[in-house]
Amino acid sequence: MADWSQTWTWLDGRWQPGNAAIIGPRTHAFWLGSSVFDGARAFEGVTPDLDLHLERVNASAEALGLDATMRVGEMTELVTEGLQKFTSGTPLYIRPMYWAEEGGPAAVAPRRESTRFLMCLYEAPMPEPKGAAITVSPFRRPTIETMPTNAKSGCLYPNNARALTRARDKGFDNALVLDMLGNVAELATSNVFMVKDGVVATPRENRTFLAGITRSRVMALLEAAGYRVAATTLSVADFLDADEAFSTGNMGKVLPIVRIEGHEMQPGPVYNAARELYWQYAHA
Repeated sequence: MADWSQTWTWLDGRWQPGNAAIIGPRTHAFWLGSSVFDGARAFEGVTPDLDLHLERVNASAEALGLDATMRVGEMTELVTEGLQKFTSGTPLYIRPMYWAEEGGPAAVAPRRESTRFLMCLYEAPMPEPKGAAITVSPFRRPTIETMPTNAKSGCLYPNNARALTRARDKGFDNALVLDMLGNVAELATSNVFMVKDGVVATPRENRTFLAGITRSRVMALLEAAGYRVAATTLSVADFLDADEAFSTGNMGKVLPIVRIEGHEMQPGPVYNAARELYWQYAHA
């Protein structure tokens, strides 16, 4: 058995401790991947952009053909309840989920009215900003025509997982994942930024990856602070020529990148500004 960190899950009207058993062998999500989730954070007594994460899990459910049965306000109340079960200030991952319990007549499509919901909070330390080494993955992001890339769905993550596993097998921490045209889309676990000659750039949204909530927040904060920020088409060569690079995502918020393949760099002034601005925003 895994040694789970402290965990509380709201399901079917009550809170349950630990890794609650929720599915069986015929559950559609277990068998055929019909699940969506989102991830917010509680750290240092704050829950930045919680409402946006809760809105997005409902949008993801609809994109996957599930019923978004919970209002944002209802989910917010559950998070407030759940936070009381942990010591104040404990860093937590906040994960609402929808999934289909049953399939339709042919089994493959989920039956909307069988949608279930849970809210899971668990202890998850914030990563130290030590700097990541990045390789380029041979695996590509799918397009909206081939997978539900407009949803934060569990069925997308095996592709991210094989990119991350291969990167770590090669001695790297993460991987640049490209789209089907060979342009950079994201990292295996987060969105990515690069800086060249003072200009901050991140891959343009093209429906192959989720443009994250933290990504959008950091872009807005940097622009408001006077930085030139562009969402644009970026190649591997652009990243290999970058002055600095960093990632944004819910788990670690803003983290530095110190090597891309053989190209080494240091956490730079833009990364430092982005992290400081985000922390100021989170605590405001």
